Amino acid sequence: MKNTMKEKILCIAEGAVIIALAYVIELLCVWLNAITGVGALLVFGGTITISMLPIAYYSYRRGTAWGLGVGFVYSLLQMLLGFYIPPANTWWALVLCILLDYLIAFTVVGLAGLFAKPFGKHRLVGYCFGAVAVCLIRFVSSFLSGVILWGSYAPEGMNVWHYSLVYNASYMLPNAILTGVFAVIVCAALDPKTLRPMKKKKLEEIK
Repeated sequence: MKNTMKEKILCIAEGAVIIALAYVIELLCVWLNAITGVGALLVFGGTITISMLPIAYYSYRRGTAWGLGVGFVYSLLQMLLGFYIPPANTWWALVLCILLDYLIAFTVVGLAGLFAKPFGKHRLVGYCFGAVAVCLIRFVSSFLSGVILWGSYAPEGMNVWHYSLVYNASYMLPNAILTGVFAVIVCAALDPKTLRPMKKKKLEEIK
């Protein structure tokens, strides 16, 4: 009983650190986007970032249930620190905005461990796939939000589906690629299961 309680406390403590780390990385990436001029192109929100990596890493380490919990808390933090109200200021628009732009978009990152699990001993491949998969799910959520809630921002004469696809892909696809690459680098240097560098034999599995 004591060991179980101790393990839960450790998971909660690690989760708090992961949430703080994810937010610090997000702030750093926002700053980098600003100085490189990328932020000026994403006038309606969005950042090229790897801030989802800590949550994915936590999911690999502690499992899907804990990963979803941390992703959910992070989504609440995102709403608290920067909630964007959609143009159609109605109750249903607010509900959809909360779901698509925050709760679903960030909570699903906790599924990274679930997507990585089928790869078995090829863990690095799984870690990469898991990170990319959850970023792509987040992209779908943002894409639907763009169509349903933010379509009025589309340039005149431009199809709203096309606009949402191009706008969200412009930062979400780089996010997926970068998160996948950094997932391999970080997990190889610090295996989520052991918190030690992966052995050479493990690293060869990705080839």
